[in-house]
Amino acid sequence: MKLLERITVEQDKCGGRPSIREMRIGVKDVLDMLAEGATQEKVLADFPDFQPEDI
Repeated sequence: MKLLERITVEQDKCGGRPSIREMRIGVKDVLDMLAEGATQEKVLADFPDFQPEDI
């Protein structure tokens, strides 16, 4: 899977904002967690449906 195929935009999910693999988890939410110092392991623990490549 190509990197940008993991980021999707759908009008009926996340208010039309970019999300990860058609899930209702916004790209901005993940970026905010990382900016606040969360580790990849923490993000994966918070979102068990994520794969490491999603981060």
